[in-house]
Amino acid sequence: MTTRAALRALALVSLLISATAHATIFRAYLASDGNDANPCTLPQPCRLLPAALTAVTDGGEIWMLDSANYNTATVIVGKSVSILAVPGAVGSVLAIGGPAISITAGGLGISLRNVVIAPLAGAGGTHGVSMTGGSTLTVEHSLIANLPNRGVSVVGAGTVRIANSIIRNSGDFAVWLETGASGLISGTQMLGNTGGVTAYGSAGDATTTRALVSDSVISGGAAGVKADAGSGSILYIGVTGCTIQGTDKALWSLAADGAGAEIIVSHSVIMNNNYRYYQSGEFAFVGTAGNNQMGMNNQSFGSTVPAGLQ
Repeated sequence: MTTRAALRALALVSLLISATAHATIFRAYLASDGNDANPCTLPQPCRLLPAALTAVTDGGEIWMLDSANYNTATVIVGKSVSILAVPGAVGSVLAIGGPAISITAGGLGISLRNVVIAPLAGAGGTHGVSMTGGSTLTVEHSLIANLPNRGVSVVGAGTVRIANSIIRNSGDFAVWLETGASGLISGTQMLGNTGGVTAYGSAGDATTTRALVSDSVISGGAAGVKADAGSGSILYIGVTGCTIQGTDKALWSLAADGAGAEIIVSHSVIMNNNYRYYQSGEFAFVGTAGNNQMGMNNQSFGSTVPAGLQ
């Protein structure tokens, strides 16, 4: 072999090695006995989520194979990915010095399934999931518990879909939507949080924030659902097929001058609350689309009006 041919062969081998080192895989695996030096394959799983996020291709999946905690700091998700724990495993992501999971990039599709999110005791955690980029987050069959602040916080033009999950004992609202966010919460239990679902618009915010809560249970806290509109913001919350009980204000609508806060409820049970509804502001609105059961509440503030669905 000539010297030139040998050099070409060496260059080709180097390219192949480099491509292999930087290759990504569609399905990455994590295990309690894994190692982040591994390629995150099923025979050689990694240990922590950041390693798996590096290994997985955009649009791929990360599987937690057994019961363990899979992070040592906030997990920053910067690509479209599904993060799942196998049935029967407790795949945990902990809030340590901040949110458990942070999503700041836009245009992503991220899903969490069968995941447990909780704080690490004494570690200064905040939210369960914090999303500030305009991405789409789906949470299914998961548990978010005992967070010092919000269970799921979406600020900005992002969308969150939460289905068949439990969010309990948060130090703030179970689900917080702000500044143009959209939320769809179905089949979910929100228990013992400071509040259930809130749509919030700060003063001078010209965005519209929306939420639809269906077939869910909200129990305990200062508010079941709350629309809190600062001047210039528009908020809509629809509630259907839900049970709200044991709160201070089951349906709470507040609107500053130049704002709008609208809650429409139908086919729901509103019982054993202090206020069944509470309205504050000229353009704060609580409407009933019919077939609600509102009983054994202590009082109300303001008035509801019929609101036909179109």
